[in-house]
Amino acid sequence: QVDLVEAGGGLVQAGGSLRLSCVTSGIDFSIHFMRWYRQAPGNMREFVAAITSGNSTTHAESVKGRFTISRDNAKNTVYLQMNSLKPEDTAVYRCNANRGSNNYWGQGTQVTVSS
Repeated sequence: QVDLVEAGGGLVQAGGSLRLSCVTSGIDFSIHFMRWYRQAPGNMREFVAAITSGNSTTHAESVKGRFTISRDNAKNTVYLQMNSLKPEDTAVYRCNANRGSNNYWGQGTQVTVSS
């Protein structure tokens, strides 16, 4: 059974920081491409950041310079460090693990940024 479990969300004031984590099990984490997405009510799902098995990273323009994705293969975990949070960052954040035709999702963690 494959599980992806996100944690670290919550309520924070604008300008604050949060660190999300996504712990995986049931997959060979080290070879999977990992991504973070978010979805706010009434909006489409939005790509946030990605990290390859070789630790190359990509961040959406809307979060570049504020968010940082990283991974710890020893802990089967991907992180999203979020700094200088804005109210428009409010959303449910979900992690995704992908390799070839294998595609797995977590349930998500709510991030709410108050102004």
